[in-house]
Amino acid sequence: MNENDKKKVENVNPYCEGSAKGEQVEEMFDSIAPAYDFMNTAMTFGLHRHWRDKALVAAVSVLLDSKKASVDSQWASVNVLDVATGTGDVAFRLHKVMPRANITGIDLSAGMLDVARKKLAALPENERKQLVFGKADCLALPFHDGEFDMITVAYGVRNFENLDLGLKEMRRVLREGGVLCVIELSVPQGKLTRMGYDLYSRHLIPAVGRRVSGDSRAYTYLPESIAAAPQREAMAALMKMAGFKDVKWKSLTFGAVTYYIAK
Repeated sequence: MNENDKKKVENVNPYCEGSAKGEQVEEMFDSIAPAYDFMNTAMTFGLHRHWRDKALVAAVSVLLDSKKASVDSQWASVNVLDVATGTGDVAFRLHKVMPRANITGIDLSAGMLDVARKKLAALPENERKQLVFGKADCLALPFHDGEFDMITVAYGVRNFENLDLGLKEMRRVLREGGVLCVIELSVPQGKLTRMGYDLYSRHLIPAVGRRVSGDSRAYTYLPESIAAAPQREAMAALMKMAGFKDVKWKSLTFGAVTYYIAK
């Protein structure tokens, strides 16, 4: 893979000011946090839930195969890390699938974490202890080597300030034989589908996002970062370079999203 291709998405920033990408991403998500869940559903017509569930079913199946005898029926022995957890969508879904697993969600954005914690507070008290949300940088994860059985990151890797380092950090804290699940938006490959996608992502999404969230830049950055990010074979190659094995990927909805499963 060309080095310029690897760095391209890291040079796409939410804002034009001179601060580091991580700081700009944090500022952007703090700004749009109150509207984030609504916009996610509106932009994808609710398909984000389908994409999430397809990817998680695949990842959990691989995890079951890898742990077999050491997983009880309620997952009490499993530790899961959700990187770039945002408002906790994936973390809460995993909690339903793995009711007794220990699930940790981390994010750069305090605003997004505030939304996640409000959702957590709405759960019955006996369910809250299995879920923890905290502020952390994916480039310097505050966890021990091999601490987690499974790591998930949904729609987050293209926001990493250093994609290579972020992948290597996730590999470091994943146990041997553990499972990584990455879900990311991607550019459709078919000519007609691509034309429709370009019209929708470059014009409609920014207009709606600006009106709903009040941030004139966040939803322009979205299609720019999607287009710049390594996709499919290129992303799989980066994951292998970071130390992951058995990397597999699958695109959904005409290529609008791609998920990756690796060990």
